[in-house]
Amino acid sequence: MASIKLILRTHQQDQAGHCPLYIRVIKDRKAKFISVGVKLKESEWDEAKQRVKKNYPNSARMNASIAQKIADAEGQVADLERKVKTVSAKKLKEAIKGKEVPNFFEYSYKYCTRIRGSVSVSTYKNYVLYLEKFQNWVGTKDVFFDDITVTLLMDYMAYMGNELKNGATTQRYSIMILAIMFKQAIKEDIIPEYMYPISKLTLKKDTGKRLFLNKEQIDAMINYDAGEGTKGGIYRDMFIFSIYAGGLRFSDALEIQNKHFIEEEQRIKKVIRKTGRMHQFKIGKVALDIIRKYQKEKPQPDDFIFPIVTNKDLFLKNDEYRYEITEKANKAANFQIQRITKALEFPIHVSFHLSRHSFATNALNNGMRIEHVSKLMDHQDIRTTQVYAKIMGEELDKAVDNYIY
Repeated sequence: MASIKLILRTHQQDQAGHCPLYIRVIKDRKAKFISVGVKLKESEWDEAKQRVKKNYPNSARMNASIAQKIADAEGQVADLERKVKTVSAKKLKEAIKGKEVPNFFEYSYKYCTRIRGSVSVSTYKNYVLYLEKFQNWVGTKDVFFDDITVTLLMDYMAYMGNELKNGATTQRYSIMILAIMFKQAIKEDIIPEYMYPISKLTLKKDTGKRLFLNKEQIDAMINYDAGEGTKGGIYRDMFIFSIYAGGLRFSDALEIQNKHFIEEEQRIKKVIRKTGRMHQFKIGKVALDIIRKYQKEKPQPDDFIFPIVTNKDLFLKNDEYRYEITEKANKAANFQIQRITKALEFPIHVSFHLSRHSFATNALNNGMRIEHVSKLMDHQDIRTTQVYAKIMGEELDKAVDNYIY
Protein backbone atom coordinates (compact mmCIF):
# COMPACT_ATOMS: atom_id res chain seq x y z
CA MET A 1 0.00 0.00 0.00
CA ALA A 2 1.42 3.36 -1.02
CA SER A 3 1.48 6.33 1.34
CA ILE A 4 0.98 9.95 0.30
CA LYS A 5 2.14 13.00 2.24
CA LEU A 6 2.89 16.68 1.62
CA ILE A 7 6.53 17.67 2.13
CA LEU A 8 7.97 21.19 2.29
CA ARG A 9 11.47 20.91 0.84
CA THR A 10 13.35 23.33 3.08
CA HIS A 11 16.74 22.43 1.56
CA GLN A 12 15.58 24.10 -1.69
CA GLN A 13 14.85 27.43 0.00
CA ASP A 14 15.27 30.42 -2.33
CA GLN A 15 16.66 33.88 -1.54
CA ALA A 16 13.25 35.10 -0.34
CA GLY A 17 12.99 32.20 2.12
CA HIS A 18 10.36 30.28 0.14
CA CYS A 19 10.45 26.48 -0.17
CA PRO A 20 8.67 24.29 -2.76
CA LEU A 21 5.81 22.04 -1.63
CA TYR A 22 5.78 18.48 -2.97
CA ILE A 23 3.52 15.44 -2.81
CA ARG A 24 5.64 12.52 -1.61
CA VAL A 25 4.59 9.03 -2.70
CA ILE A 26 6.23 6.08 -0.89
CA LYS A 27 5.89 2.55 -2.24
CA ASP A 28 8.10 -0.36 -1.18
CA ARG A 29 10.31 2.06 0.73
CA LYS A 30 10.99 4.08 -2.44
CA ALA A 31 9.96 7.71 -2.54
CA LYS A 32 8.89 9.82 -5.49
CA PHE A 33 8.18 13.55 -5.37
CA ILE A 34 5.64 15.53 -7.39
CA SER A 35 5.63 19.31 -7.41
CA VAL A 36 2.44 20.96 -6.16
CA GLY A 37 3.44 24.21 -7.84
CA VAL A 38 3.39 26.15 -4.57
CA LYS A 39 6.18 27.82 -2.60
CA LEU A 40 5.86 28.70 1.09
CA LYS A 41 7.94 29.97 3.95
CA GLU A 42 8.54 27.48 6.77
CA SER A 43 6.51 29.73 9.08
CA GLU A 44 3.52 29.42 6.73
CA TRP A 45 3.34 25.61 6.73
CA ASP A 46 1.90 23.32 9.41
CA GLU A 47 3.66 20.00 8.96
CA ALA A 48 1.58 18.13 11.55
CA LYS A 49 -1.79 19.24 10.13
CA GLN A 50 -0.56 19.20 6.52
CA ARG A 51 -2.10 22.60 5.97
CA VAL A 52 -1.11 26.14 5.06
CA LYS A 53 -1.29 28.38 8.13
CA LYS A 54 -3.58 31.38 8.35
CA ASN A 55 -0.65 33.81 8.06
CA TYR A 56 -0.42 32.85 4.37
CA PRO A 57 -2.49 35.13 2.06
CA ASN A 58 -5.71 33.39 0.90
CA SER A 59 -4.84 30.39 3.08
CA ALA A 60 -8.38 28.93 2.90
CA ARG A 61 -8.40 28.93 -0.89
CA MET A 62 -4.84 27.49 -1.00
CA ASN A 63 -5.75 24.70 1.43
CA ALA A 64 -8.79 23.80 -0.66
CA SER A 65 -6.63 23.63 -3.80
CA ILE A 66 -3.98 21.49 -2.10
CA ALA A 67 -6.63 19.20 -0.57
CA GLN A 68 -8.10 18.63 -4.04
CA LYS A 69 -4.67 17.71 -5.42
CA ILE A 70 -4.12 15.24 -2.58
CA ALA A 71 -7.57 13.74 -3.10
CA ASP A 72 -6.88 13.35 -6.83
CA ALA A 73 -3.52 11.76 -6.11
CA GLU A 74 -5.01 9.31 -3.61
CA GLY A 75 -7.72 8.42 -6.10
CA GLN A 76 -5.20 7.76 -8.87
CA VAL A 77 -3.09 5.60 -6.55
CA ALA A 78 -6.07 3.60 -5.33
CA ASP A 79 -7.28 2.97 -8.89
CA LEU A 80 -3.89 1.82 -10.09
CA GLU A 81 -3.28 -0.44 -7.08
CA ARG A 82 -6.64 -2.13 -7.66
CA LYS A 83 -5.79 -2.78 -11.31
CA VAL A 84 -2.16 -3.84 -10.86
CA LYS A 85 -0.98 -6.16 -8.10
CA THR A 86 2.65 -4.98 -8.21
CA VAL A 87 3.13 -1.35 -9.03
CA SER A 88 6.27 0.76 -8.50
CA ALA A 89 6.54 4.18 -6.93
CA LYS A 90 7.62 5.48 -10.33
CA LYS A 91 4.42 4.22 -11.98
CA LEU A 92 2.34 5.75 -9.19
CA LYS A 93 4.01 9.09 -9.81
CA GLU A 94 3.31 8.84 -13.52
CA ALA A 95 -0.34 8.02 -12.80
CA ILE A 96 -0.72 11.03 -10.52
CA LYS A 97 0.89 13.35 -13.04
CA GLY A 98 -1.55 12.23 -15.72
CA LYS A 99 -0.04 11.89 -19.18
CA GLU A 100 3.37 10.30 -18.89
CA VAL A 101 6.16 12.87 -19.11
CA PRO A 102 9.71 11.59 -19.72
CA ASN A 103 12.35 11.71 -17.04
CA PHE A 104 14.65 14.62 -17.86
CA PHE A 105 17.92 13.01 -16.82
CA GLU A 106 17.16 9.62 -18.35
CA TYR A 107 16.43 11.28 -21.69
CA SER A 108 19.37 13.71 -21.50
CA TYR A 109 22.05 11.16 -20.65
CA LYS A 110 20.75 8.82 -23.37
CA TYR A 111 20.84 11.70 -25.84
CA CYS A 112 24.47 12.44 -24.90
CA THR A 113 25.38 8.80 -25.44
CA ARG A 114 23.61 8.85 -28.80
CA ILE A 115 25.53 11.87 -30.14
CA ARG A 116 28.87 11.00 -28.58
CA GLY A 117 30.43 9.91 -31.86
CA SER A 118 29.17 12.90 -33.85
CA VAL A 119 30.37 15.74 -31.61
CA SER A 120 33.79 16.65 -30.25
CA VAL A 121 35.00 14.99 -27.06
CA SER A 122 34.98 18.35 -25.28
CA THR A 123 31.35 19.00 -26.29
CA TYR A 124 30.23 15.58 -25.04
CA LYS A 125 32.09 15.95 -21.74
CA ASN A 126 30.69 19.45 -21.20
CA TYR A 127 27.13 18.23 -21.75
CA VAL A 128 27.55 15.45 -19.18
CA LEU A 129 29.43 17.68 -16.72
CA TYR A 130 26.74 20.36 -16.68
CA LEU A 131 23.92 17.82 -16.48
CA GLU A 132 25.63 16.28 -13.44
CA LYS A 133 26.03 19.75 -11.94
CA PHE A 134 22.27 20.33 -12.22
CA GLN A 135 21.50 16.82 -10.93
CA ASN A 136 23.72 17.34 -7.87
CA TRP A 137 21.82 20.52 -7.04
CA VAL A 138 18.38 18.95 -7.48
CA GLY A 139 19.55 16.00 -5.41
CA THR A 140 17.91 13.26 -7.45
CA LYS A 141 17.64 11.78 -10.94
CA ASP A 142 13.89 11.52 -10.45
CA VAL A 143 13.09 14.75 -12.27
CA PHE A 144 10.60 14.96 -15.13
CA PHE A 145 10.60 17.62 -17.84
CA ASP A 146 7.57 19.38 -16.39
CA ASP A 147 9.23 19.49 -12.96
CA ILE A 148 11.78 21.94 -14.41
CA THR A 149 9.93 25.23 -14.12
CA VAL A 150 11.03 28.84 -14.47
CA THR A 151 11.00 29.15 -10.67
CA LEU A 152 13.19 26.07 -10.26
CA LEU A 153 15.71 27.38 -12.79
CA MET A 154 15.78 30.81 -11.14
CA ASP A 155 16.52 29.08 -7.83
CA TYR A 156 19.28 27.11 -9.56
CA MET A 157 20.80 30.30 -10.95
CA ALA A 158 20.65 31.92 -7.51
CA TYR A 159 22.44 28.88 -6.06
CA MET A 160 25.16 29.08 -8.73
CA GLY A 161 25.69 32.77 -8.03
CA ASN A 162 25.48 32.74 -4.23
CA GLU A 163 26.94 29.35 -3.31
CA LEU A 164 29.21 28.37 -6.22
CA LYS A 165 30.18 31.99 -6.99
CA ASN A 166 29.64 31.35 -10.71
CA GLY A 167 29.64 34.44 -12.89
CA ALA A 168 26.86 35.37 -15.28
CA THR A 169 28.54 33.67 -18.24
CA THR A 170 28.91 30.34 -16.39
CA GLN A 171 25.30 30.52 -15.19
CA ARG A 172 24.15 31.20 -18.74
CA TYR A 173 26.15 28.30 -20.13
CA SER A 174 24.80 25.96 -17.43
CA ILE A 175 21.22 26.82 -18.35
CA MET A 176 21.86 26.62 -22.10
CA ILE A 177 23.01 23.00 -21.76
CA LEU A 178 19.60 22.24 -20.22
CA ALA A 179 17.97 24.22 -23.05
CA ILE A 180 19.68 21.99 -25.61
CA MET A 181 18.07 18.93 -24.00
CA PHE A 182 14.63 20.56 -23.97
CA LYS A 183 14.87 21.67 -27.59
CA GLN A 184 15.96 18.23 -28.75
CA ALA A 185 13.12 16.55 -26.83
CA ILE A 186 10.65 18.99 -28.43
CA LYS A 187 12.17 18.32 -31.87
CA GLU A 188 11.65 14.58 -31.35
CA ASP A 189 8.02 15.16 -30.21
CA ILE A 190 8.82 13.68 -26.81
CA ILE A 191 7.49 16.73 -24.96
CA PRO A 192 5.21 19.59 -26.09
CA GLU A 193 6.73 23.00 -26.85
CA TYR A 194 4.85 24.70 -23.99
CA MET A 195 7.05 22.82 -21.47
CA TYR A 196 10.13 24.81 -22.57
CA PRO A 197 10.88 27.15 -19.60
CA ILE A 198 14.15 28.79 -20.63
CA SER A 199 12.62 31.46 -22.89
CA LYS A 200 11.18 33.16 -19.80
CA LEU A 201 14.60 33.55 -18.17
CA THR A 202 16.97 36.49 -18.49
CA LEU A 203 20.44 35.10 -19.21
CA LYS A 204 23.35 37.53 -19.08
CA LYS A 205 27.05 37.40 -19.91
CA ASP A 206 29.91 38.78 -17.86
CA THR A 207 31.28 42.06 -19.19
CA GLY A 208 34.85 41.30 -18.21
CA LYS A 209 37.58 43.20 -20.02
CA ARG A 210 39.83 41.25 -22.40
CA LEU A 211 43.46 41.60 -21.37
CA PHE A 212 46.49 41.50 -23.67
CA LEU A 213 50.26 41.92 -23.69
CA ASN A 214 51.82 45.00 -25.26
CA LYS A 215 54.90 44.94 -27.51
CA GLU A 216 57.33 45.58 -24.63
CA GLN A 217 55.90 42.67 -22.60
CA ILE A 218 56.01 40.35 -25.61
CA ASP A 219 59.67 41.27 -26.23
CA ALA A 220 60.42 40.66 -22.55
CA MET A 221 59.01 37.14 -22.85
CA ILE A 222 61.02 36.50 -26.03
CA ASN A 223 64.25 37.58 -24.30
CA TYR A 224 63.54 35.68 -21.06
CA ASP A 225 65.85 32.71 -20.45
CA ALA A 226 63.24 29.97 -20.06
CA GLY A 227 65.73 27.15 -20.59
CA GLU A 228 66.51 25.74 -24.02
CA GLY A 229 64.62 22.50 -24.64
CA THR A 230 62.78 22.62 -21.30
CA LYS A 231 58.99 22.54 -20.98
CA GLY A 232 59.10 26.19 -19.97
CA GLY A 233 61.08 27.09 -23.07
CA ILE A 234 58.86 25.08 -25.41
CA TYR A 235 55.59 26.45 -24.05
CA ARG A 236 56.98 30.00 -24.08
CA ASP A 237 57.91 29.53 -27.73
CA MET A 238 54.45 28.16 -28.53
CA PHE A 239 52.92 31.21 -26.82
CA ILE A 240 55.05 33.64 -28.82
CA PHE A 241 54.42 31.64 -32.00
CA SER A 242 50.66 32.01 -31.48
CA ILE A 243 50.97 35.79 -31.10
CA TYR A 244 52.80 35.99 -34.43
CA ALA A 245 50.70 33.32 -36.18
CA GLY A 246 47.24 34.83 -36.23
CA GLY A 247 46.46 34.12 -32.57
CA LEU A 248 46.23 30.34 -33.00
CA ARG A 249 44.44 28.59 -30.14
CA PHE A 250 46.48 26.20 -28.00
CA SER A 251 45.02 23.02 -29.50
CA ASP A 252 45.85 24.19 -33.03
CA ALA A 253 49.38 25.24 -32.11
CA LEU A 254 49.93 21.89 -30.39
CA GLU A 255 48.69 19.97 -33.46
CA ILE A 256 50.73 21.79 -36.12
CA GLN A 257 52.56 19.18 -38.21
CA ASN A 258 55.25 19.61 -40.85
CA LYS A 259 52.66 19.04 -43.57
CA HIS A 260 50.75 22.11 -42.31
CA PHE A 261 53.74 24.38 -42.96
CA ILE A 262 54.31 25.34 -46.60
CA GLU A 263 57.96 26.43 -46.58
CA GLU A 264 58.10 28.12 -50.00
CA GLU A 265 55.08 30.28 -49.18
CA GLN A 266 55.87 30.69 -45.45
CA ARG A 267 52.28 29.74 -44.82
CA ILE A 268 50.29 27.64 -42.32
CA LYS A 269 47.43 25.62 -43.77
CA LYS A 270 45.37 23.39 -41.48
CA VAL A 271 41.86 22.59 -40.33
CA ILE A 272 41.00 24.57 -37.19
CA ARG A 273 39.95 22.27 -34.36
CA LYS A 274 37.14 24.45 -32.99
CA THR A 275 35.42 25.36 -36.26
CA GLY A 276 36.35 22.44 -38.50
CA ARG A 277 37.19 24.91 -41.28
CA MET A 278 40.31 24.85 -43.43
CA HIS A 279 42.35 27.92 -42.52
CA GLN A 280 45.50 29.26 -44.13
CA PHE A 281 47.61 32.34 -43.53
CA LYS A 282 51.14 33.64 -43.98
CA ILE A 283 53.38 33.91 -40.91
CA GLY A 284 56.00 36.54 -40.12
CA LYS A 285 59.69 36.23 -39.24
CA VAL A 286 59.25 35.60 -35.50
CA ALA A 287 56.85 32.69 -36.04
CA LEU A 288 58.95 31.44 -38.94
CA ASP A 289 62.11 31.37 -36.81
CA ILE A 290 60.31 29.40 -34.11
CA ILE A 291 59.12 26.77 -36.58
CA ARG A 292 62.62 26.37 -38.02
CA LYS A 293 64.02 26.10 -34.52
CA TYR A 294 61.90 23.03 -33.82
CA GLN A 295 62.00 21.32 -37.22
CA LYS A 296 64.02 18.10 -37.35
CA GLU A 297 66.74 17.56 -39.94
CA LYS A 298 64.72 14.98 -41.87
CA PRO A 299 61.14 15.71 -40.80
CA GLN A 300 58.26 13.40 -41.59
CA PRO A 301 55.10 15.12 -42.90
CA ASP A 302 53.01 14.01 -39.91
CA ASP A 303 55.62 14.91 -37.25
CA PHE A 304 54.45 17.62 -34.84
CA ILE A 305 56.45 20.87 -34.88
CA PHE A 306 56.42 21.28 -31.11
CA PRO A 307 57.73 18.23 -29.16
CA ILE A 308 54.88 17.86 -26.67
CA VAL A 309 52.89 14.85 -27.91
CA THR A 310 54.85 11.64 -27.31
CA ASN A 311 52.44 9.06 -28.76
CA LYS A 312 51.75 10.52 -32.20
CA ASP A 313 49.78 7.56 -33.59
CA LEU A 314 47.40 7.29 -30.63
CA PHE A 315 46.96 11.09 -30.55
CA LEU A 316 45.91 11.18 -34.19
CA LYS A 317 43.63 8.13 -34.06
CA ASN A 318 41.93 8.32 -30.64
CA ASP A 319 39.74 11.37 -29.89
CA GLU A 320 39.53 10.64 -26.15
CA TYR A 321 43.31 10.38 -25.86
CA ARG A 322 43.83 13.56 -27.90
CA TYR A 323 41.39 15.43 -25.67
CA GLU A 324 43.09 14.27 -22.46
CA ILE A 325 46.60 15.06 -23.72
CA THR A 326 45.51 18.49 -24.98
CA GLU A 327 43.88 19.33 -21.64
CA LYS A 328 46.96 18.27 -19.65
CA ALA A 329 49.31 20.11 -22.00
CA ASN A 330 47.19 23.27 -21.85
CA LYS A 331 47.34 23.26 -18.04
CA ALA A 332 51.09 22.69 -18.16
CA ALA A 333 51.48 25.53 -20.67
CA ASN A 334 49.50 27.91 -18.48
CA PHE A 335 51.62 26.95 -15.46
CA GLN A 336 54.88 27.62 -17.29
CA ILE A 337 53.65 30.88 -18.84
CA GLN A 338 52.43 32.15 -15.48
CA ARG A 339 55.76 31.22 -13.89
CA ILE A 340 57.62 33.24 -16.53
CA THR A 341 55.30 36.26 -16.43
CA LYS A 342 55.45 36.36 -12.63
CA ALA A 343 59.25 36.39 -12.84
CA LEU A 344 58.94 39.28 -15.29
CA GLU A 345 56.53 40.98 -12.85
CA PHE A 346 53.69 41.39 -15.33
CA PRO A 347 50.73 43.09 -13.60
CA ILE A 348 48.11 40.71 -15.07
CA HIS A 349 47.30 37.01 -14.93
CA VAL A 350 48.54 35.45 -18.18
CA SER A 351 47.25 32.22 -19.73
CA PHE A 352 47.97 30.78 -23.17
CA HIS A 353 44.70 32.16 -24.55
CA LEU A 354 46.01 35.67 -23.90
CA SER A 355 48.25 35.14 -26.96
CA ARG A 356 45.10 35.33 -29.09
CA HIS A 357 44.01 38.61 -27.53
CA SER A 358 47.56 39.95 -27.79
CA PHE A 359 47.73 39.21 -31.52
CA ALA A 360 44.44 40.99 -32.21
CA THR A 361 45.07 44.12 -30.18
CA ASN A 362 48.66 44.56 -31.37
CA ALA A 363 47.70 43.95 -35.00
CA LEU A 364 44.97 46.60 -34.79
CA ASN A 365 47.30 48.94 -32.95
CA ASN A 366 49.84 48.59 -35.77
CA GLY A 367 47.23 49.61 -38.32
CA MET A 368 46.03 46.27 -39.69
CA ARG A 369 42.50 46.50 -41.02
CA ILE A 370 39.91 44.85 -38.82
CA GLU A 371 38.69 42.72 -41.75
CA HIS A 372 42.19 41.25 -42.08
CA VAL A 373 42.48 40.62 -38.33
CA SER A 374 39.11 38.87 -38.42
CA LYS A 375 40.22 36.68 -41.32
CA LEU A 376 43.50 35.73 -39.64
CA MET A 377 41.69 34.79 -36.43
CA ASP A 378 39.19 32.71 -38.43
CA HIS A 379 36.24 34.63 -37.00
CA GLN A 380 32.99 33.83 -38.79
CA ASP A 381 31.47 37.17 -37.77
CA ILE A 382 33.44 40.42 -37.78
CA ARG A 383 31.42 41.56 -34.76
CA THR A 384 33.51 39.12 -32.71
CA THR A 385 36.67 40.93 -33.83
CA GLN A 386 35.16 44.33 -33.05
CA VAL A 387 35.57 43.58 -29.34
CA TYR A 388 39.31 44.15 -29.82
CA ALA A 389 38.69 47.41 -31.66
CA LYS A 390 36.70 48.54 -28.63
CA ILE A 391 39.67 47.66 -26.41
CA MET A 392 41.92 49.83 -28.55
CA GLY A 393 39.39 52.66 -28.25
CA GLU A 394 39.48 52.36 -24.46
CA GLU A 395 43.28 52.38 -24.50
CA LEU A 396 43.22 55.54 -26.63
CA ASP A 397 40.82 57.21 -24.18
CA LYS A 398 43.14 56.27 -21.33
CA ALA A 399 46.12 57.78 -23.18
CA VAL A 400 44.21 61.05 -23.64
CA ASP A 401 43.29 61.15 -19.94
CA ASN A 402 46.90 60.49 -18.88
CA TYR A 403 48.82 62.73 -21.25
CA ILE A 404 46.57 65.52 -22.47
CA TYR A 405 45.67 68.15 -19.92
